[in-house]
Amino acid sequence: MWKTWMKFATAALLLATLAGCTSSDSSSDEGTEEKKVSNYPKNNITIVAPSGAGGGWDLTARAISKTMNDTKLIEKPIQVENKPGGGGAVFMATFATKESNNDYMLMVKSPPILINHEKAEGNSKFGYKDTTPIAQLTRDYGAIVVKKDSPYKTLNDMLNALKTNPQNVTLAGGSSPGSMDHLIGIIPAFKSGIDLKTVKYVSYDGGGEAVAALLGGNADVIATDASTIATYVKSGDVRVLAVSSSDRLEGELADVPTFKEAGIDEEFTIWRGIFGPKNMSKDAFAYWSEKLQAMVETDEWKSEVARNGWQSEYRNAEEFTKYLDQQNKIIVELLTALGMQK
Repeated sequence: MWKTWMKFATAALLLATLAGCTSSDSSSDEGTEEKKVSNYPKNNITIVAPSGAGGGWDLTARAISKTMNDTKLIEKPIQVENKPGGGGAVFMATFATKESNNDYMLMVKSPPILINHEKAEGNSKFGYKDTTPIAQLTRDYGAIVVKKDSPYKTLNDMLNALKTNPQNVTLAGGSSPGSMDHLIGIIPAFKSGIDLKTVKYVSYDGGGEAVAALLGGNADVIATDASTIATYVKSGDVRVLAVSSSDRLEGELADVPTFKEAGIDEEFTIWRGIFGPKNMSKDAFAYWSEKLQAMVETDEWKSEVARNGWQSEYRNAEEFTKYLDQQNKIIVELLTALGMQK
């Protein structure tokens, strides 16, 4: 009996040992398998600029694509797609719903992702919390712009025209009413006590179209990105009346006064960042976080920033999300003061 029991005990011990080895091997295999599935990206990548060509979103998306591919940080081709409509609100709806699980589609955005969600009229149901913020890359400022031969030589000239004959002044921008360009354009009017309901604003899909409207005589004044307009200043086609920065800018806009210098005690920063879909996988998020942080340190990216007249300002995902929370409160305050908050 004792010998029989010992045989059973020995057999049981052997089975337990084998089971432990098998379990350990299985865990090892599972760990290896986990590493194997972390092979993002498998497919080509699309970065969407939710506007027409030539504006800040478009230029940023193309700069990211070019830098990533030129430096070989990302081997897969990166395609830039323009999807204009509603100052970015049209594609935002698609991005937050149909593309919410698409790791291969990212989006470049700026303050309109906050503004469109918070404004009362024509507002977007979706905001930055319906995306995965990955990184802030640059900052820019707003500019109040007229044609070179405009009768408005200063910001005060334009404001006086709005006070006396507002129906004769058409303000335009590359975003929808109540959105970024509109806010930049009417901040001086608001601070000057002008009835904002008298200010006629026409929206276009992107800064490029707004500039075309100005040069074509379909607008008297436009509000746009300072960086976007620098090329037209250099060519002599336009005059910038003021910029929304706290200090004077450099390059082609070095002689342009700030809002504050023109008597308007206000400033407005245009940050630009890149967002993933709401349900972005951990692998894709980690991949892009790493690649973007590496990208901003490259000479190629620094050249793109300088060429476009931007200022580099990198925030990682955690920092960017906190910044968005802060900026959203400021946007709500501004829209509330303008009577445009939902």
